[in-house]
Amino acid sequence: MNPTSALGLPAAIEAAVQRVKLAARRAAERTVDSLGVSALASANVFQRDALLGAQFELNRKLALFCSGFDETLDRGIERELLPRHSGLQLPAETSWDALSLVDNHEMEVQVSAERLGLQIAQDCESEQRELDGFVGSVLCGLGDGARNPLRPEAIGNAMIRSVEQVTDRAEQRKVLIAELGRSMAASLGETYAAIVADMRAAGLKPSTPSLRSSERGSEFGRTSSGYDVSSRPVGLDDARPPAHGTASAHAEPHQGGWPGGSVRPSERGRLHNAGHGGARPAAQGTPLGQVDAGLMALIRRLAFSDPGSGSEDSGLAADTAAGHSHHGAFEHDGGMRAAPVAPNLIRAHRDALREASTGSLDHMVIDVIGSLFDQILSDPKVPPQMARQIGRLQLPVLRAALGDPSFFSSRKHPVRRFVNRIASLGSAFEDFDSESGQRFVALVRELVQEIVEGDFDQIEVYEHKLSVLETFIVDQSRREVQERSGAASLLAEKETDLRLQQRYTQQLQALLKPLPVADFVRDFISQVWSQALMRAARLDGGDSARVKRLRHAGRELIMSVQPKGSPEQRKAFLMQLPTLMKELNEGMDLIGWPESAKKSFFGLLLPAHAESLKGQALRTLDYNLLARRADSALGEAMPDACELPPPQAHLPVLRDETVEPRFSAEEAQRIGLVDEAAVNWEGKVDIDLGAETAPGETDLDIAGLAKAEPAEPSSGKSLAGHVQIGFAYQMHLEDKWQKVRLNHVSPGRTFFVFTHGGRHKKTISMTHRMLVRLCETGRLRAFENGYLIERATARARRQLAALGSGAAA
Repeated sequence: MNPTSALGLPAAIEAAVQRVKLAARRAAERTVDSLGVSALASANVFQRDALLGAQFELNRKLALFCSGFDETLDRGIERELLPRHSGLQLPAETSWDALSLVDNHEMEVQVSAERLGLQIAQDCESEQRELDGFVGSVLCGLGDGARNPLRPEAIGNAMIRSVEQVTDRAEQRKVLIAELGRSMAASLGETYAAIVADMRAAGLKPSTPSLRSSERGSEFGRTSSGYDVSSRPVGLDDARPPAHGTASAHAEPHQGGWPGGSVRPSERGRLHNAGHGGARPAAQGTPLGQVDAGLMALIRRLAFSDPGSGSEDSGLAADTAAGHSHHGAFEHDGGMRAAPVAPNLIRAHRDALREASTGSLDHMVIDVIGSLFDQILSDPKVPPQMARQIGRLQLPVLRAALGDPSFFSSRKHPVRRFVNRIASLGSAFEDFDSESGQRFVALVRELVQEIVEGDFDQIEVYEHKLSVLETFIVDQSRREVQERSGAASLLAEKETDLRLQQRYTQQLQALLKPLPVADFVRDFISQVWSQALMRAARLDGGDSARVKRLRHAGRELIMSVQPKGSPEQRKAFLMQLPTLMKELNEGMDLIGWPESAKKSFFGLLLPAHAESLKGQALRTLDYNLLARRADSALGEAMPDACELPPPQAHLPVLRDETVEPRFSAEEAQRIGLVDEAAVNWEGKVDIDLGAETAPGETDLDIAGLAKAEPAEPSSGKSLAGHVQIGFAYQMHLEDKWQKVRLNHVSPGRTFFVFTHGGRHKKTISMTHRMLVRLCETGRLRAFENGYLIERATARARRQLAALGSGAAA
């Protein structure tokens, strides 16, 4: 009998509980695989042991974990819902003798459950809110205090208590909780969406959603954004734009064919007049903080009257004219343009903005943003086409800076990221006259237009536009690489081979771990001999004679280092030794194992053989059991591609003693694979391209605001983990610097494809190991030493410092 059925819950809730339990089981199964992959990637011995131990315990006690999760979740639902069903009441009086302190462990579990719940819920907030509405309507008969019993906090509590049943070691619990949280977070949004779909199909309707309340008061209909016209100051009527929030709430989608489904500016006034007279509904989404209503009205009027927001034809003409001077802008003496490509609206309307604002901090922010756009609009590394579109975002950026202090401290702020991403992606294009360049410019123009005419005081607007921009670049770059050289599909096949190899390595490590074998032999068979077996199976088939011979050689290698006490065993070993050495060399040659690694291995194997001739012989029964276990481990079927889970964000890179994927000469030439032997590692880089911005000069420091986050690396080994598709980089190859663009990254970040050149592009492919080595030696660095806003900040600070020193003199 289903435990939840005994609670008398509604059928919809019972079905939802079963979906959550199934999602938890799948998350645990994915965690078993991800722990093994993470262990292979770990360079720390203690961390690797914790990962492997956690994987072993979870795999062994997977059924116990799942049953513990189901029971804990059922108990939590019972505690929350059963008392209301049964009409049980709390006792009227409680004796002081019955009181006790809460156990420390219980408190730690509660805190950990809250943290895990937040981690799980970070990617499914919208789905959770929608589910809460449906659950509220189903449980409406349980009283006002009924909550969603399947909220992330309850799921996190069930997971933590189930992990306690899997292992009692603190380090393994910590690893399991972290990995299970990541796996569950990746699937909980889909689970919630499926539950909502089931409830909607069953005819259920959500309870009435509550409106977002304003921080300034509790009047109905007040909005938390800063342009509520009902409270604007007297004397700013001419600065009030049409109420776009009302227009967007009542307008039909894609009216008049306006791009992005927004309303034409000419229609806003009509829709506003039609909807005026009632309270303005609360804006959907997360506002960018509070801004004075009069100042917000002025910002919107200036944004709508921006001369750059004219017709699409005029925008195309301006971008085309700017395109002729794109390359010349980078060749100007000193690296600066003669003049900005767009007017600084904040400078031009500084007095009006300061008059409409209240408080010295707002005045300071206006001046700071105005100074930043002086530098942004004249930045030498931003193409004029992109600078013109960024110039149209001056007022939205000012709105974000005025209302949200995190704009200055968080480099991941959506508004900053959107502006920086437009500049970085645009600077990577060599030719905007090409089809790809024109499509990119058209997309940026459309996204900027939608922001300027939309609710640009909502965080979700920028997050959505940023997602659209990044998705477009990834798809466009991958398609170009595939059409030009077919590198995307070829590298995907090679990465699949790598994943299969690592899966087989993990499989052999688990099977050989209980065997009494020297560590170097176990590592050799699992990490190296597994490659020979996989290679032979790929060439000849899994049941070929060569595969069987190599499997037998692995078994003989294990038995060759076992002690041999009798003369008969020594004689048999000496007779089989030449055949064993021949087969070992055959397998090593098959995968091209380096000669230096061969010498190191045989340097350990020969003394082990000599030592085995002196030891106490195993009993016949023990010897036969060991031989059978070795045969069983090496006889296990190799993994198949259909068994692989979706690739992780970072596929573990093979160690130095193993071999990277094999490419034929034709394949390597077709994709432009960089050979480590072709790089002059002893030569020194001729110039230093990293002296543009001094360290520590890119923070937006304003009195009263939080300290800025550290910048992302632009050079050095850490850059390898931060390269992004569509960005430009400087690569030192063939003894010269070349500007390259990252066009493709394999799903597991094992292979990287760059292109360089204008109309006749050349493809450059490399492995992760090659990328790291180029970054380490200073042969690959970012084209931009900092993002656009950070560069503008650095130059503004240098100018202020120069003015200050001049005044002091």
